[in-house]
Amino acid sequence: MGVGMQIAYFGFAGSARIEAEASVQLMRLGRFDGKIANCQLVVKALRESDGRTLYDARLDLLARDRELTPSMRCTYADPLVAIRHAFDAAEAMLLRAQLDES
Repeated sequence: MGVGMQIAYFGFAGSARIEAEASVQLMRLGRFDGKIANCQLVVKALRESDGRTLYDARLDLLARDRELTPSMRCTYADPLVAIRHAFDAAEAMLLRAQLDES
């Protein structure tokens, strides 16, 4: 089956490096492909008052039953770290749900 993914960038153009990292992280969710149909990764550039840019990443999961499950937002100075943490949060949420079912 496989899990599909869309990526949306807000406030910046994104990059091939970010898309490659998101693809690698998506493979971690492959073991849940019986439950997940699709996911949406949203990465926003946030400009701080001191001139720094932070990146906010959120991964929303669409279950096979069409229920949308948002995960927590992860904000870091490095967009790759923000993405990894967003996938960490989604994976932890899926593992908890799996334990609750058993």
